[in-house]
Amino acid sequence: MFAIFRKEISGFFSSLAGYIVIIVFLLFNSLFMWVFPGEWNILDSGYAGLDTLFFLSPWVFLFLVPAVTMKMIAEEKRLGTIELIFTRPITEREIIWGKYFASVILVLLALLPGLIYYLSVYILGESPGNLDRGGTWGAFIGLFFLAAVYASAGIFASSLTDNQVIAFIIAVLISFVLFMGFDSFASLPGLKKLDEFVINLGINEHYKSMSRGVIDIRDIVYFISVVAIFNEATRLVLLSRKWKKKT
Repeated sequence: MFAIFRKEISGFFSSLAGYIVIIVFLLFNSLFMWVFPGEWNILDSGYAGLDTLFFLSPWVFLFLVPAVTMKMIAEEKRLGTIELIFTRPITEREIIWGKYFASVILVLLALLPGLIYYLSVYILGESPGNLDRGGTWGAFIGLFFLAAVYASAGIFASSLTDNQVIAFIIAVLISFVLFMGFDSFASLPGLKKLDEFVINLGINEHYKSMSRGVIDIRDIVYFISVVAIFNEATRLVLLSRKWKKKT
């Protein structure tokens, strides 16, 4: 697994992919937080907080994470190198988790410079240090887990096709459904008695819970479970490829 992990990390930073993800994430959020006038601009709002970052970031990651994961398996299929990987003494789970952890590390590297935003708001407030630290750190952790789910969904989408563009589109759709789809579904007529249950199936409710500074073990278990489900589904897709070749 470590060999796969190291290969993917090396691939990210030997090309522009890794750098572009980090730069786009920081640039997009910075423009809305500090440059573009309006309610999302911290200086215009008059409130020392990072609400803009934690509102926009899930939407930015909705496109950036699938852009990172779209080639993970699809490119291996297109080039035929997936067959070479299968000949090595490594299991499907090790392949998937190696690629997954590489994606998660890239997400973490994109989030780390966000600490500059935290320090800026912490210092620039009318009363320096007057910042909801519990909520802020909880939101950072929630954002990391949210992007980690996007990564597992993206790798699953990449396993379904050898076309990177199709993998990207599928990953965006799956991630969008996980983030907002369940909330919308719960608002349908006739689901009033089940609305809370349906909402809890989606990412957004658990992300909002963490953003309030409440690190509930149930939220962490939810995120880890969703990641495990998608990675296991990816393993089944890879196994089905082997079964087809045998028949």
